[in-house]
Amino acid sequence: MFELPQKVLFKHCDPAGIVFYPRYFEMMNDCVEAWFDARLGWPFETIHGAGGVPTAAIATKFAAPSRHGDQLVLHLKVIKLGRTSLTYEMTATCDGAMRFVTEATLVYVGNSGRPTPWPAPIRAKIEAEQAL
Repeated sequence: MFELPQKVLFKHCDPAGIVFYPRYFEMMNDCVEAWFDARLGWPFETIHGAGGVPTAAIATKFAAPSRHGDQLVLHLKVIKLGRTSLTYEMTATCDGAMRFVTEATLVYVGNSGRPTPWPAPIRAKIEAEQAL
């Protein structure tokens, strides 16, 4: 499982000082981007030179609000790997308390914008991540 610490910053919050929910989706994407770089050795700046990994589906349940200054930990785990896609589960906790859980599917697309099979070396790394 991949972990990414995320402090809740002023920019994430609404005037009441709690995370404005679309900002969670930015945090989720930051975690995915960090995972691709740190674990797969395939940073977005490389991927996006010839394609991309857009989100095809996402479902999120928010369990509790997060406030300015909270120290979140985002956890990403691959739960399914397809020929051109992967599905992950991500949770965010603060001091062990659940803040959100999400399940999302990413699709690897080539420069044509169409789904493309994962490159073999990347697929092997994703399979290794799935086994963790």
